[in-house]
Amino acid sequence: MTNLPPPAEELRFLDAELRQLDVRRATLLRRRAWLVHTLQATAARQPALGPGTAPVGPPAGTGAGARRPEATAPGVQNVLLVLGGVLLTIAAITFTLVSWGHLGIAGRALVLGALTVGALGAPVALLRRGLRSTAEAVAALGTALTVLDAYALHEVAFPGTDGAGYTATASAVLAALWAVYGVRLGLRHPLPLAVATAHLPLLLGAIAVGAGPYTLTAVSLATAAGGTAVALRAALLPVRIVAVTGALGTGAAGVLSAGWLCWSASGPGPAARAAALLLVAAALALVAGRFVPRPEISVGAAFAAGLCVVAGAGGVLRVTVPGEWTVPGCLACAIALLATERTRLHHPLRQGLVRASAAVQGFAVLWTLPLVAGCVLGPAVRGAGAWSGTPRDFRDAVFAGLPRPPYAGTAPLVLAVVAAVLVVAGHRTARRPAVTVAAPVLGWAAALVLPVVLQLPYAAGLVAHAVVVAAALFFAVRFGRADKRPSPPSLTALLLALVTSVGLALVSLASEPVTIAVLGTLTVLFAAAGLRPGPAPFAAPAALCHATALACAIGASAGRPPHHTALLVLVVPAVAALIASRTGGSRTGGSRTGGSRTGGSRTGGSRTGGSRTGGSRATVPVEVAGAAAGLLALALAAPEPPMLALVLSLCGAVAAATALRPERRAAGWAAAALFLLATWVRLAAWDVAAPEAYTLPVTGPALIVGLLRRRRDAAVSSWTAYGSGLAVTLVPSLLAAWDDQHWLRPLALGVAALAVTLAGARHRLQAPLVLGPGVLALVALHELTPYLAQVVGALPRWAPPAVAGLVLLVLGATYEQRLRDARRLREALGRLG
Repeated sequence: MTNLPPPAEELRFLDAELRQLDVRRATLLRRRAWLVHTLQATAARQPALGPGTAPVGPPAGTGAGARRPEATAPGVQNVLLVLGGVLLTIAAITFTLVSWGHLGIAGRALVLGALTVGALGAPVALLRRGLRSTAEAVAALGTALTVLDAYALHEVAFPGTDGAGYTATASAVLAALWAVYGVRLGLRHPLPLAVATAHLPLLLGAIAVGAGPYTLTAVSLATAAGGTAVALRAALLPVRIVAVTGALGTGAAGVLSAGWLCWSASGPGPAARAAALLLVAAALALVAGRFVPRPEISVGAAFAAGLCVVAGAGGVLRVTVPGEWTVPGCLACAIALLATERTRLHHPLRQGLVRASAAVQGFAVLWTLPLVAGCVLGPAVRGAGAWSGTPRDFRDAVFAGLPRPPYAGTAPLVLAVVAAVLVVAGHRTARRPAVTVAAPVLGWAAALVLPVVLQLPYAAGLVAHAVVVAAALFFAVRFGRADKRPSPPSLTALLLALVTSVGLALVSLASEPVTIAVLGTLTVLFAAAGLRPGPAPFAAPAALCHATALACAIGASAGRPPHHTALLVLVVPAVAALIASRTGGSRTGGSRTGGSRTGGSRTGGSRTGGSRTGGSRATVPVEVAGAAAGLLALALAAPEPPMLALVLSLCGAVAAATALRPERRAAGWAAAALFLLATWVRLAAWDVAAPEAYTLPVTGPALIVGLLRRRRDAAVSSWTAYGSGLAVTLVPSLLAAWDDQHWLRPLALGVAALAVTLAGARHRLQAPLVLGPGVLALVALHELTPYLAQVVGALPRWAPPAVAGLVLLVLGATYEQRLRDARRLREALGRLG
């Protein structure tokens, strides 16, 4: 009996076989399709064969690698036709311009008429035979001949006619004839040519009749309107391209001409006429944008329309209102464009008008930029003449030595209005973060320039700028994020407060009491803002910087010299170190809440964060500000060495106090260096010339530190532990002893070097055994040098050569003896063999 598999196994086997058959079938079908495609391509390349005739293979010497044609048959055909048409056109032009005078009137008319009629009529027969490309080439020759006919007609029949008027009439007639000819025969090139020529008649006609600039501008806009209509209605792509190009060219010329006429008009009447032309251009752009299918083109058309409207209104305002109100008037028109956002106008058109309004507002803000830049940078000039006297008003205090921008009276209004528009429109735009930053900046600029524009008294202007600083700090504190990091608006407000405070401090330098009062106020304001974690990284260092300037101002006001003022400046680093100690190590992490069980479940292993508070982020800026104040104190005390030593020691005390914090242990090195420098400066002030006074304070602590380190880690080498400490004293003392004519320093140095050598021998340390004997040998050589010189002077002149010869003989004899011993050893070994 046949052993049949189980049904499930047999089913799997059948499914596998069917899948293999499907794969094989798909492969065969792909191969069949490729073969069919190859045979069809071969049949298309080979000529038709008679019935029963086998296809002929490729000729000898050819095969699959034969070169393929580089040009297609249609391409060759088009080249030949275009070249033939161009040559015939050149010949016709040459005949008309050169050989025209050799024929009579009848001959001329007969020749040109026959050529034109033949060139324009031949395409009819060619189209019937299906030769469309040839018909296009011959028709192109015919259109060129019609231009020559027009020229010839002017030369023969109308020689005295005005050129511009005749060209306008001829271009209109030719455009109409070419349009009818192209439509009747269905040819491609006459219609674009007719559209391009149709842009000329109106302009040329206006020039012929001597029209003025307003009429020419209106004619340009009318021509642009006609081109726009053709572009919107035409079905052929070449016609649309030509119409759009012509409409853009004539429309741009008309808009530029109308804008120039509007902004250069001397009275309201001419300005109003030019503004009306700009409104016509705007309406034309809006109509075109409404019916254009592509949204981006509609947006661009509406953008141009909005600019035309604002430009027309601004030109009228320029001649009707004072000059400083022109920009606010344009700004009002731009804001009025925003009202279209609530209308039922096409969405791309609304978008374009809104963008035009935004562009005009941007230009208005740029108009105020010179005044704002002068208010920010002008106080730096006043800083050169500190305490030179109270100026007449606040504008003189700010623009001391700088040119004042004209027509700046309405700049605060422009800035405030744009800021208000941004605030109102900010909640409806997708770029709300950028708006929340730009609006405070514009409001700050308006408040900054307002005291200058109003020419407030000097004290009132200072109070106004101090209020700006306080408001900016309040905004930064009030609108900071809950996560203790400053948000973009808060950060912007902080930066604006810093910029304003610097300008305010520089402006206050005009008067001595005002300087102290302003710096004190700024210090208090920024210190109060620095109590909050968000603005602390910026406000706390700013408060320290203003406090430093306040200390310098108080010292100068008290008539104290700069090195005495340095002691007052040192209060700032001390305060900075105190603030950093209160904020530097504040962490909420590191404690565990674990090990307790609640109902058998364990709440363990959980940590509370490890995140730093806002104060810890202010630690580094505060320390940097304190270090900068310390450097300033050192610079002030530098001319007086005793005071410089005191300042260095006080800075070292501040650094040592900072090093008590676990995360600032490295400040201990700075403290040690400052104390050492203070000692050296004090010794230099006492006219101490002995180098040991400067080096021993380093050697003692260095050797103690090295001893403690070797006790904790026996693997540390003696060079690491004691090398630097010993070298700091031994090397400078050796250099000093080499030029010392007395016996005390060499004796003391020799005793010290001997003690170092004995200590190194006792403890078997390499660094003392190298440095000590080396210094001791050099000291001994220095002390014995006079006696050696006397001995050398007492010897006869032949003694040194004799000694040298004797040494060479001894060396030679030793070398010979070694060679003889080696030879005897080799002979002995040979006898053993």
